[in-house]
Amino acid sequence: MKRNKKVLSSLLTLAMVMGLSVPVMAGDMDGKVVILHTNDMHGAYVTTEKSMGMAGIKGIKDHYESLGAEVLLFDAGDYSQGNTLVNYYKGRNAAEYMVAAGYDAVTLGNHEFDFGFEELKKNTAVFETAEIPVLVANVLKKDTTETYFDGSAIFEQDGLKVGVFGLDTAETQTKSSPSSVSEVTFLDGEEMFAASQVEVDKLEEAGCEFIVALTHLGVDDESVGRQSIDLAENVEGIDLIIDGHSHTEMPDGELVGETLVVSTGSALNNVGVVTIDTATMKGEVELITAVDYATNIGKYDETITAMVAEDKAEVDTLYAGIFATTEVDLNGEREPGVRTEETNLGNFSADAMLYASQEYVKEQNLDFSVDVALSNGGGIRASIPKGEISMNTLYTVFPYGNNICLVTVTGAQLLEIIEASTFASPTALGGFPQVAGMEFTVNTAVEYVNGEQYPDSTYYAPANPGSRVTITSIGGEAFDLEKEYTVSVSTFQASGGDTYYELLEGSSILDTGILDAEALVQYVESMDGVIGEKYATTEGRVTFIDKPEIIEEEIIEEIIEEEIAEEEIIEEEIIEPEIDESNVPELEEVERIYKVIAGDNLWKIAKNLLGDGNEWISIYELNKEEVKNPEIIYIGQELLIYK
Repeated sequence: MKRNKKVLSSLLTLAMVMGLSVPVMAGDMDGKVVILHTNDMHGAYVTTEKSMGMAGIKGIKDHYESLGAEVLLFDAGDYSQGNTLVNYYKGRNAAEYMVAAGYDAVTLGNHEFDFGFEELKKNTAVFETAEIPVLVANVLKKDTTETYFDGSAIFEQDGLKVGVFGLDTAETQTKSSPSSVSEVTFLDGEEMFAASQVEVDKLEEAGCEFIVALTHLGVDDESVGRQSIDLAENVEGIDLIIDGHSHTEMPDGELVGETLVVSTGSALNNVGVVTIDTATMKGEVELITAVDYATNIGKYDETITAMVAEDKAEVDTLYAGIFATTEVDLNGEREPGVRTEETNLGNFSADAMLYASQEYVKEQNLDFSVDVALSNGGGIRASIPKGEISMNTLYTVFPYGNNICLVTVTGAQLLEIIEASTFASPTALGGFPQVAGMEFTVNTAVEYVNGEQYPDSTYYAPANPGSRVTITSIGGEAFDLEKEYTVSVSTFQASGGDTYYELLEGSSILDTGILDAEALVQYVESMDGVIGEKYATTEGRVTFIDKPEIIEEEIIEEIIEEEIAEEEIIEEEIIEPEIDESNVPELEEVERIYKVIAGDNLWKIAKNLLGDGNEWISIYELNKEEVKNPEIIYIGQELLIYK
């Protein structure tokens, strides 16, 4: 049996490398086992030019079965959230469609937890009633070693025993509301690998010849250490990993050792197919696009088509109203977009939060002001094209239904929050802050150093807040580490979601009861229903620099080492510069205080203002209390040039 597994794995590998594909035209597929797989469907159940829809998934399963194949249909999570079609029903209809399509097993994604754990249990009960196992081997009942859901299942198809186990990303702890995961614990990293190895060994002992990991782990950079490829490298015996979470299209799969990793992208733009010939043990892999499916097969289940159409008609009626018009396209893309940089839709979202919060404070006669709004990029789910905006679009782009909360924090806490929420920059991160009422700069050339891990989180506090991020202004005024600021955030953020744990340490938290979507409507009404040219471009609220300010590196390192050794200020011999009088200002013209601009370093400042770059040492000595590392200075920083 072990030998057969290795042969099968190598043949799957060969098929992937040679680019072979599953035949989709008519033909005899007796003796073939076909594994169909989906991931990150996010409510895309209506058949369109780009999406197969759930009727197409049932159609392709029927197609392969009609050719004589034994078919297994699996999903790798994030099926129950993403647009008003499923959000209105809190994901219940998604499970019902999948039962109708004949899914054989599913795992959970982080978004399955979005509607709360009670709703999740109701939704998984739909699968369980239909005897479709929900497989999650790394989600345990709180304070126990017992899995909350089934860890694995076995399927026997045409004499081939297939073992399947499931995993969900531990990032769910912060990508969903913390209250939604309060009843469970997620095994992560090495603990997840160990639990997976237990499942693989158990399935092999039960006689499984082919082992599938159904995972919602992804391959995003922020998931390093828990990616599907990390799983393949750390667990022996997995033949196939069907992955989700990062929305990655893998047309040919990715080979990691003897394990093949596959993923379809998202929104049913593709369906994945793995075909195994049980006689020859030859395997083939393929992604079938919605366009190819419509052209070559074109079967769509009528019953599911009717189910989806009925629900869509109800939802469309409820959300049919037009609430605004935008004169510009609003960018809500993932990357480049709201998870990587300032965008006009991000600015609009944060502006709306700030406006609604400030109006609330006025109406309630509260004795404080709201200074800043932070809108996490992961909460913005789509772009908005120029033209009329329906309520359906509004609730598709902002689907979570979070209230707006007002949290009071110190400047130091706010700096930590921004530092933590940009730790991955320039790589995409759901916690990336779209902001109103503030401006900040991120130096991406400076390494983010992890401090302590936040409780019940996969994220870490910054070891050195302010090392990468400089907050240049709040409300047009200088930023103050000691001052208290009130920030407008979602309930998701206020409860420590994503990278916003430090908000839990704020001195006060007030839930306004205003829904995020209501704030957007309120803000647009203040502009007479038109999103205009103000949002045609971004405003420089977020600035990135990517050049470390390194100045005569070897000399500086030597000086620092001598300072530590001697525990006293080093007095360097000042080299009298040869000054070109035509290029150097008179001493009285040199400003005593200099504000750093982009591209500056101490040597350049000394060269320009004092006539000799070697005079950087004297500038450093004058500013040692503020300039901890002479290699790093920041835009807007004020330096004493001479006494």
